[in-house]
Formats: sequence, C-alpha cells, structure tokens
Amino acid sequence: MSAKPNWWACAALLFCVPLATAEDKDGFVSIFNGKDLSGWHNVNCHPSTFFVKDGKIITTGKPTGFLRSLKHYENFILEMEWMHINKEEVGNSGLFIWGDPLPAIGSPYTRGIEVQVLVNLEKENAYTSHGDIFSIWGATCVPDRPHPMGWARCLPSERRCKGGGEWNHYRVEAINGSVKLHVNGKEVSGVTKSSPRKGYIALESEGAECHFRNIRIKELPSTQPKATEIAELAKDHLLMFNGLDMTGWEFSKEHAKQWSYGGGNLRTKATDRPIPLTFETPLANGELQFDFRYPEAGKKTDFQISYGYGPPMGTLTVSPDGNMSANTNPPQTLQGKMGANWNRLKLVRKDQSVVVLLNNTSAGTIKDWRQLSKEGKLSISSKGAIQIMNMYATPE
Repeated sequence: MSAKPNWWACAALLFCVPLATAEDKDGFVSIFNGKDLSGWHNVNCHPSTFFVKDGKIITTGKPTGFLRSLKHYENFILEMEWMHINKEEVGNSGLFIWGDPLPAIGSPYTRGIEVQVLVNLEKENAYTSHGDIFSIWGATCVPDRPHPMGWARCLPSERRCKGGGEWNHYRVEAINGSVKLHVNGKEVSGVTKSSPRKGYIALESEGAECHFRNIRIKELPSTQPKATEIAELAKDHLLMFNGLDMTGWEFSKEHAKQWSYGGGNLRTKATDRPIPLTFETPLANGELQFDFRYPEAGKKTDFQISYGYGPPMGTLTVSPDGNMSANTNPPQTLQGKMGANWNRLKLVRKDQSVVVLLNNTSAGTIKDWRQLSKEGKLSISSKGAIQIMNMYATPE
C-alpha cells in the first residue's frame, strides 16, 4: 500500500504559486525561474516526468502528457530554447499554446495549437522536424500555406532546426489567432484564424527526453476574443492517476492479478471475481471525471463506480449502451449515450444528489441517494476489460 499524501493541501499550495519575474528592457518576463517549476502545473504526468536541473526544464518523455502554465495568455511573443537528447532516434515533444487545462477526451494532450518540437522524423508532404504548426484535438486553424494532404498544418518554408544534442531557438508570435514561428532567427511557418486564441501555454512529454531553457514572454494588448474563442479555465483539479504507478491507490498483489497500469492508462482484464480498485483519500462533494473505453471488441461489460468503503455505499453501474443505474430505493436509471471509442464520465456530487454527464451531455440526476456515504472512498470494479485515463477529482 502506498503512502497517503495530503492531496488537497498540495493542490492548494500549487495553485497559489506566483509567477514572480521582472520585466526586461524589451518588455519580456521569464516564465521559468531556472530553479523550480513555480508558475507551472503538472497536468497528467508522474511527478518525475518534468523536473529542473542546471537551469533547464527537462522532461523524461514518460508518460505522454503536458506541463502547463498557471496563467491564461492571449496575445504574446514567446521565446525559448529547446534541445532533444536523441541524436539518431526520434525525439518528440511540443509547445502547446491557447490550450485547455485538462486533456481532451481519450487523449493525453490538450485541445490547442501545437508548435512541433521534433527531431529525426520526416515524411514527405506530411510532416517535418523543422517547426510545423497545427491544431490538435478539436482546436482549429488555417495554415499559411495549404498542406499537401489538406491538413490544418503548416509545413515550414525551409529546414532550419538543428539535430539532437544541439540547442534551437524558437520565437512564437501569437496575436489575434495568428501564430508565426521563427526558427533560429527566421520565420518559417504560421497559421491564422486559430480557435481557441486564449488559453494556457504548455510543454509536452511524448516519449523522449527533451530540455527547455530561457523561456520568456512579452504579453501584448487584448483583441477581445469571443467566449467561444477562449479555452476553459482551470479548477483545483486533483490528478488521481499519474500514468506510471499506483500512488494514491490501495494496490496489492491481488489487485495486480486483474489490474495493470502504465503508459498513462489503468487497465483491467476480464475476471469472474473482480477486485475493486480503491482511491485512498476519501471524497465528498465536488466533481469526479475520467475517460474510459472497452478495448476488446464484442466483450463489453458493465462496470461499477462506488462512493463508500463498506456500507453505506452508493454504486453507479455503467452499461455498454451508455445507460446507467444507481442503487437507490427504488433503483434509478439514467439515459446516457456512448460517443466515440473513448468516453468521458463526469459525476458532480452535492450531498445526496449526483449529476451525471457522459461525453459532455447530461445523462440525468440521481436524487436523494441515501446510500452515499457523507465522505467515502471511491472504488471502481469491472468483470470485463476496460481502460481508464485522465482521472481527476475536484473538491467543492
């Protein structure tokens, strides 16, 4: 069994960290102090994935995910240097701008605009290692030059990036939905009509060690984006699964017979005797959300989410068709609807009432749910195979 950190206190301290920096003569301020990750938030990675050493932010690349700013940004000029360690193997990372605070459904990445940070990977008329810009996971943009395959991706006008083991300089001008990238002193790619065009800045972890340094930004006047052009604002989200190990969960050798983890996912295999997986910290009012899918075609099965550790226990059963049932008296049934392969389930609890959303659509409200513990441990169990990712709790 793992140790029990004070999750709520850690989250509260994290969101109070200031971005204390001084403006230079050109109007830029550093958004990385060279000493620690003040002003940044680890969204969906293990605590060791991003760290500071010798004045650099370093990502191990494992698991895939991102580290984002605590602050929303709209119009700005950002400069930074980056270096991949891989000299022959592929090195993949990225700079996200105007992103949401949490990953998109079924993805380790945020919705936003990505400025590619890549070495040793090229495909003609598709992508390069020299500063592509593109929209991801529901964001939109128009490339300055049409992509050969019609993608919302701008390929660079020339190849200016240095390879692994060498530092590259990026200058990103992000103004009114337009993004222009200068690589080592010259503009090479750009997009316009981006949406969102206000949101978080993030550094990506994607399988390879990458270093970042001298990250600074100059904010520019607002051009008044519409509400639909602004990324979501963060809440005090508590990451419940770090992608690599079971810190924060009750996990034994018996659990390991059914449950496995790593690569950003929790996984179960089919069993006649399911073992509930239980989060160590009791949860009361607030939000719970996670993404799930059934990985084995034709072998879908119900799974259960329970608030409580022993009676009284409120249990919600989720079926493959999206319908849900709660163990109230009399039992209540909610009408959900499955979306894509991955689905996002959100439970918003207020005492004995729980609002249920499936894929951002209301499935109904469970009212007067007397079986709910006032403050109970959360557990998940399933007889069939499921995969789970992007698990967050948000205390009221």
